Amino acid sequence: QVELVESGGGLVQAGGSLRLSCAASGRTFSSYAMGWFRQAPGKEREFVATINWSGGYTVYADSVKGRFTISRDNAKNTVYLQMNSLKPEDTAVYYCAAANSGASTRWPGGYNYWGQGTQVTVSS
Repeated sequence: QVELVESGGGLVQAGGSLRLSCAASGRTFSSYAMGWFRQAPGKEREFVATINWSGGYTVYADSVKGRFTISRDNAKNTVYLQMNSLKPEDTAVYYCAAANSGASTRWPGGYNYWGQGTQVTVSS
């Protein structure tokens, strides 16, 4: 069982930056692929970024490529999402997720564990 706790959300002006963190419990964090997803009001949950177990492979949604960076620190059981040049359309609840298969994927169904989410609001 893995528990995920996100933090770092908040209110920021357009063009600003935020860094989200996701702390994981458990001793097998380093074997999990991790992902970030987001869900805006009235919309489906959408893929943002994923990273493999070692941090050597990352994939981004086209909408965030070049602005967001996913990274992980296996010694701290933590995955991060650095968000720069934020836009109002980035406003959403952001969730981190863990895949015990170790496979990085855009598909939400590929993840076994989810955090409770953290709100990110970008004002124009």
